[in-house]
Amino acid sequence: MKTFAESALSFISDRPDAQDRQRAWSAFEEAGLPTTSDEVWRYAPLKDLVIDSFNVSSAPATQENSPFASQLCERAGLVVRVVDGFCVDSGSAPSGVHVEVVENAISVSGASMQSRYESDTFAVLNNALAPATTVIKIDDGIDVERPIIVLNSTSGSSSFSSTQIKLGRSSSATVVEYFEGGADALVVPLSEYEIGDNASLQLITYQRLSSSAWHVARTTGFLHRDARLRQAVIGMGGHYNRSRNDAEMLGVGAENELRTTFLGSGGQVHDFRTHQFHKSARSRSTLLSKGAVADESRSVYTGLIEIEKGAKRTDARQTNHNLLLSAHAHADSVPNLDIRENDVMCAHASSVGPLNELQRWYLESRGVTRSDAERLMIQGFFYEMLTTLPHELAELVENDVAAALALVKVVAP
Repeated sequence: MKTFAESALSFISDRPDAQDRQRAWSAFEEAGLPTTSDEVWRYAPLKDLVIDSFNVSSAPATQENSPFASQLCERAGLVVRVVDGFCVDSGSAPSGVHVEVVENAISVSGASMQSRYESDTFAVLNNALAPATTVIKIDDGIDVERPIIVLNSTSGSSSFSSTQIKLGRSSSATVVEYFEGGADALVVPLSEYEIGDNASLQLITYQRLSSSAWHVARTTGFLHRDARLRQAVIGMGGHYNRSRNDAEMLGVGAENELRTTFLGSGGQVHDFRTHQFHKSARSRSTLLSKGAVADESRSVYTGLIEIEKGAKRTDARQTNHNLLLSAHAHADSVPNLDIRENDVMCAHASSVGPLNELQRWYLESRGVTRSDAERLMIQGFFYEMLTTLPHELAELVENDVAAALALVKVVAP
């Protein structure tokens, strides 16, 4: 790890909060990179990860928007641009919205970032190497009409971005975190969301990195009384795409809806992990994870519903469906429940299988070619995930996903 460590230590020494970063770096060195003997990394292709093939950027590179990013920005009310983890443009914020770049940020939970994520090796690495935290605050009672775009691009060999989004009481907003670039890069973003009493956040995370990127992301939502977080996580790129999405229902009546989806091709590995933690009464969570794997790609879904003692009348549901488009593709599904309260409603379900032959036959019997029938079925499988997107973005994302699907070769398992 000599080459990576040298660039990391050089970066840390130049930061104003070098002492705190050094503690995080020391914790990372002590823990070391995870191995597949650790259950939570059991399915990861860690043998392919050569940490010394990356280095830490001391400054952002010049980066032009891709055509897709340009179209996305045209639909935005505010664009915050992050390059190689550095916030290079905070845009012109509308009234009631504030963007700050903060050194040595504290977790939304109130703890230090290092203590909050001490059990997560890559999150600790982010604590050490994220240039700063981009904080977007929305005042009480503000309804942000047009989407806020956080445009993350990676042109160097690594990127460690840190983002916090904080909604005040009775406010609402739509935020898109978009990731692109990252050829042969290590991309490790860490995001937190605080949704105040009776506030509402619609959040879309769209990962469209290079197929050679290593993407290891973590997000955590903190929901107060009657808060609502509707989150969509879409993973298209990456050699290894790992996304952990947590939500903590802290207040009575808090509600979390999470939809995750991915499309795997080539030798990609998509690894989604969710944790819906109910700490207060009458809270709700709904998780729907759907994805398709083709060629020799693999997917892993591991989800946990955790209900604390006293979180009475909680309603929590978790569903995972996986579509196999090749005899060599593979999907694992591991739903879990941890319930410490009796007066609750919980459910979980999962499925793994190929396209429905009867449905395909029906389409073919109506004159649809086999390839078109398969494409229609796959698009229908994803449609449920995309219809919940805001109208400003839905058509753009749907067209992008359809273009990716057109390149996927379907071979009946």
